Order: sequence, then C-alpha cells, then structure tokens
Amino acid sequence: MTDPATTPGPAVHQKIDTSVPHSARIWNYWLGGKDNYPVDEEAGDAYTAVFPGIVTIARGSRAFLRRNIAYLVSQAGIRQFLDVGTGLPTAENTHEVAQRLAPEARIVYVDNDPMVLAHARALLYSSPEGATAYIDADVTDPDRILAAAAETLDFSRPTALILSNILGHVADYDRARSIVTHLMDALPSGSYLSINDGSRGIDPVFEQAQDTYNNSGAAPYNLRTVDEITAFFDGLQLIEPGVVSVTQWRPEPGSPAPEIVAEHGGLARKP
Repeated sequence: MTDPATTPGPAVHQKIDTSVPHSARIWNYWLGGKDNYPVDEEAGDAYTAVFPGIVTIARGSRAFLRRNIAYLVSQAGIRQFLDVGTGLPTAENTHEVAQRLAPEARIVYVDNDPMVLAHARALLYSSPEGATAYIDADVTDPDRILAAAAETLDFSRPTALILSNILGHVADYDRARSIVTHLMDALPSGSYLSINDGSRGIDPVFEQAQDTYNNSGAAPYNLRTVDEITAFFDGLQLIEPGVVSVTQWRPEPGSPAPEIVAEHGGLARKP
C-alpha cells in the first residue's frame, strides 16, 4: 500500500469541536459510519424525526457517486480524480471504487475539516500502482486546490472533478458557479464534472427540515433548484440521462424502480 500525501493547511491547527454538530459527521452517521459524536447523533436523529427520508438521500448520493466513478473509469477511461469536499470515510470512497477497476488511478481528496484530516491516513491508502493525496483546503480557494493537486495529478491529462454535496455550503450561488468554472478551466478537453446536491422544489418536508437545521447554529447547507444545479454544467456535454434525481442516474440493471429524492446530480464532459 502506498502512504498518502498530505498537504498541511489551516485544519492542522484547528481542534475538533465536539460540542456542536458538524455536517460531515452527521452525514457519516446517516451513512452508517462511526466517525461521529453524541451531539452529531442527536442532531441527526432530530433531523430524521422531521424528515426520515434524509437517510435515503444520503445513501442515494453515495450510490450515485459510486456509479459515476464506475462509468468514468470503465467507459470514459478516466484515471485521475479531484474530489473536493471529501467528507469522512465510510465505504466505497472514490479511490476504492476507481482503483478496484483501475489500480493505476490517481486520486486527490480535498477538505478543510480537522476530523477529516485526522482520518486522512486511514482514508487514503492507495493501491501500489496508483496514488492518493489529501489537500487541506477550502472549496472557496480553487487556486490553492489546483496548485496542490498538480503535485499528484497531471493536468495535461483528462481528469474528473467531483463536487459531491459541497456546493450547497457556498451560500452565494454566483460564487459557487464561479468556483466550478475556475476549476474546470484548469482541466483539459476530455475531463469530466460530477456534481450532486440537495434540491429545492421537490419535497417541502425536506426543505422545512433543512431550513430548521440551517437555523440551528450549524454550518448551513443551501438547497438549490434543479435548474440551478443544471446550470453548473453550462458549456459541458451532459451524459445521459442528464441532471436527475440521484437515484435515477443510471440505476443498476434489475434494480427496483428508483424513488425520486430531493437530491439531483449529473455528469458532464468538457469538449
């Protein structure tokens, strides 16, 4: 196994605050992970009491990402991944899915949470043929992300940019779009963009639960309309079926008819 590379940054100097709930730890709890604290379980349980469907959304989001990566490796021939907003490890992380199919795949994870950093070494063990790296950076600092990622990835080769449930943490929509454009501009033709985020206008109970969570003092996560999520892909070639509920994006053959959930995503190629 190859030791991960870790680029130190601000999170190195932060302490893990276990007195307030944290979105990454709550998401980890909903996914069945163990990297969370009682305060996160309480917040997660309070959320599910209002909207039990959030567990389906969380798990549907992870399954969407797995299917995206499998497509990128097996059908698009992608061997480089830049995963921004990694979150805490559970199962079927980007490098696990990609390197199972192509051991030589190279993956760079980006996050700025001190607990994620603390788990980076457990998260990032690579296959011997490939590589993984962890960058401590914020999604709002694309220049830092690109400069550090270039130490592991060759940006003259097609690369998949993954932004899974991270853009909702950028409150200003125009700024979120600018970040996506900035990152994609650095990638060559033949690269891909994978985005999924919570969607507004689908499930009013979900919206009520999320608005309540945002007002609780935790770091807010902003739901966006399907049109707003779709606009992140402007100028790119969407892969069928386009931007859809994550459960409806190329479901496994023979699986039950997917339930529509208020989480939309898509995958697109840079021409």
